[in-house]
Amino acid sequence: MKTLLLAGAVALALCSAAPMAVSGGALAADLKFAPGEDARFNWKSFEDFKAAHDLSGQEMSLFGPWLSADKDLIESVTAYFEEATGAKVKYSGSDSFEQQIVIDTQAGSAPNVAVFPQPGLASDLASKGLLVPLGNETADWIKNNYAAGQSWVDLGTYEGKDGTSAFYAFPYKADVKSLVWFVPENFEDAGYEVPTTMEELKALSEQIVADGETPWCIGLGSGGATGWPATDWVEDLMLRTQPPEVYDQWVRNEIPFDDERVVAAIDEFGAFAKNDKYVDGGTSAVVSTDFRDSPKGLFASPPKCYMHRQASFIPSFFPEGTELGRDADFFYFPAYAEKDLGTPVLGAGTLFAITKDSEVARAFIDFLKTPIAHEIWMAQAGFLTPYTGANPDAYANDALRKQGEILTSATTFRFDASDLMPGKIGAGAFWTGMIDYVGGKSAKDVGAEIQKEWDAIK
Repeated sequence: MKTLLLAGAVALALCSAAPMAVSGGALAADLKFAPGEDARFNWKSFEDFKAAHDLSGQEMSLFGPWLSADKDLIESVTAYFEEATGAKVKYSGSDSFEQQIVIDTQAGSAPNVAVFPQPGLASDLASKGLLVPLGNETADWIKNNYAAGQSWVDLGTYEGKDGTSAFYAFPYKADVKSLVWFVPENFEDAGYEVPTTMEELKALSEQIVADGETPWCIGLGSGGATGWPATDWVEDLMLRTQPPEVYDQWVRNEIPFDDERVVAAIDEFGAFAKNDKYVDGGTSAVVSTDFRDSPKGLFASPPKCYMHRQASFIPSFFPEGTELGRDADFFYFPAYAEKDLGTPVLGAGTLFAITKDSEVARAFIDFLKTPIAHEIWMAQAGFLTPYTGANPDAYANDALRKQGEILTSATTFRFDASDLMPGKIGAGAFWTGMIDYVGGKSAKDVGAEIQKEWDAIK
């Protein structure tokens, strides 16, 4: 739910200059970058795909959650598929995608391909026989060509109507949440260095306190969704304190919410958020501060805080005119060196699934395996990919490139847990439980209350 809530902000946060104009008839109208004219792009992948596919006269419907600028961006990519194959792609977007795709698939009027912002919905439709398996070959391609490839295969693998597991959903376009934002000038003035391990991050927090300053700005306020930023903290800390298999068991409630490992991750969050010396305004300000206002302390003079953990969208709420890389920057929310759990990344993303089979739909999934299908969007705005075969130089700016490197360096990728849990938990009891926790309840008690809610809906 919060993935959809914030998706539009990501593009605003990481937008780039207008794309290069091209010349020549229909090409100028349809293609953002002239084939062969920009060395950042793998034009050979485009030409090879074009030589292997002639779908002239065929049509494909594509349905997703993207509207406005995002609609223009996906259409800028499908234009190259049309140019290569001769097929026509009709994209339609809706802010009620999740409801509409259920109606359309059950009514037999599904689009050829649907873009799912949440794996849980795709899994549900697969279990009802409403998605088409993409095949082991595509799953193997993801495993071999995406960083943390098995993580992405698992994200798109579901049980079908017959109970057999298969790969149904192709991951394309990711978001990174494991980020800590800071002002480089503040770090430089104070003599602080960017930490590369969780141990160093905690030591830096202590050093800032010892220097008479405040290390963190944290805000959980979000109107009716108050509490969700804390769930991201807990999810990131679960991935840094436990193997990914435990994270998966937690998401599926195969271990209870008050399991000692989950409780420990919540208390890891509390070590930051429930320490008056660590947070601007003290612990009492954590819940009352709106998440959109919480990073403002970074830019105060003198700074009210030095670090802010939040996803890639947050620059949308930085002061007007803030230049990323100069006025503000970020680093990877680090893992513990001593726990040897690799470099896990928490994030979100979209998955493409065939909901009405056709030759052109199959070809479109194959098109997503080409570097050019990623690089065209990379060069514009708000797009990250774990595809190691795409050229990182194609990213529109340094901020996107740096986030892309975090994604391609990941040893484990996991989707936002609260978005995978039942709505009454992930967008309900988990949110309110985190408010109660910061307000004074113990992690054990909060976990037990959330588990009670989960048991009630089973």
